[in-house]
Parts: sequence; structure tokens; C-alpha cells
Amino acid sequence: MPTDAEDVGRADGGRAGSRGDPGPAPGAGDPANAGSSGPESSGLRDIPGARDAEHRATPDPDTAARLGAQIRALRKARGLTLARVASATGLSHPFLSQVERGIHQPSLGSLRRIAVALETSPIELIAAADPPAARGVRVEVLRAGEGAVPEGFSSGTARMLAHGARGFHPLEVDVSRADPGELFVHAEGEFLYALSGAVRVELDGVVHALAPGDSTFYAGGVAHRWWTLDDAPARLLVVKETVRR
Repeated sequence: MPTDAEDVGRADGGRAGSRGDPGPAPGAGDPANAGSSGPESSGLRDIPGARDAEHRATPDPDTAARLGAQIRALRKARGLTLARVASATGLSHPFLSQVERGIHQPSLGSLRRIAVALETSPIELIAAADPPAARGVRVEVLRAGEGAVPEGFSSGTARMLAHGARGFHPLEVDVSRADPGELFVHAEGEFLYALSGAVRVELDGVVHALAPGDSTFYAGGVAHRWWTLDDAPARLLVVKETVRR
């Protein structure tokens, strides 16, 4: 299954994403308008501070189908047309249609733009691509090293800590970036717990320092971003509410 071409690029630094961001010219950087795929350029900009992915994995049909179904459901819940999402993301209408049908799997940069247009976060979309929990299972145990997010999304920088439909999405995220990056806003609340390293978290313009053992919660609608000090690695437990429809 083909993937999309080189990411359309980062949004302007320091600007919170919101529905209707114009982004680059519609159709730039997707397979409907580019002849070949390029290397990933922006990585997990949407999981603030996460390390850039070095390459994509071969798309899995089931993963692409689950991701596409989630994107379609969120778009309809927000009352948006494909044309509106195409305008907001700079991705073409035909490409987005193929993503929703599971024919194409978006790159990380494109996934970020789609998440911004749908007023959610890439964590929510990544979680949708996670295999569902077995029916009737009430207890789940994941061992260290299990639950890695599909490589096409994170190249090992994040790990899902629970599978299937939940009222929340818990992830373990490795952070290694001193650049604060861009602000991000989504509709659901998020909880951070610092496992190791020193992290800076900006919440609605106020910067907070988190050391191991520190935590923070911010409600939906709070503009936020995370980064580390001097590129020293850090690890966070991130728990995000599911999308409320």
C-alpha cells in the first residue's frame, strides 16, 4: 500500500493549531501531486518534544483501515467536509479520501495537520490505529518493551500502555528535543507525569519545570508544548482523554 510523499512541512513556530489553519497550498506534498515519496521531515511534532522518526514502516492494511475510520468519524463529528479539511491541511481532497478508506497511510507530518484540522491530537489518532483489545478481556498485562506504537507513526518514540477502546489513552513517550517547537491545542484533557529527565511544559503561556516525580494536568483547549533541557533525554507518562463525541 502506498504512503504519502514528503510532509508538507511544519506550521509557523509558536502558533497554536486550530480548525481552519490555512497551512500550505492545498495538495502540496501528497501522492496526488508528487511523483515519489521522500524521507520523513517533521516527525512527531504533535507529540510535543518527541524525537523525529527516521523512516516509515510498511503500512499495515488493518492499521490503515482503523486510522482512516477514526479520521472519518472525527471529521463527521466536527461537521467538516473533506474539502474543508483539505483546505486546512494543505493535503488534496483525493488523498484524504483515500486515507479515510484505508488506501493510504499518512506520514507523521500529514497526520499532525489532519489532527489539527480535526481539533484533536495525533495521540488520539495513533491510539485508533492500535489493535483492539480482545472481546471480553477485563484484565490486560503489558510487559516492558511491548505495546510499541506502529513504527510508521513513531519509530519507537512512544509506547501504548493499554490496547483497545478505553476512556483514556496512556502512553510512555521519550522526549529528546531542546527546541520548544510549536504550540498545540486539542479538545481533550491531558495528564503528564515525569518519569526521568528534566522537562519544560508551557501551558497557556506559562512555562513549568518538571523533574522526575512531578506531574501536571491541563484541560482541553489549553495551548501547550513540551521540551527538554540541552537535548538531554527525558521520559513522560502521558494519559489523554478519549475524544468526546
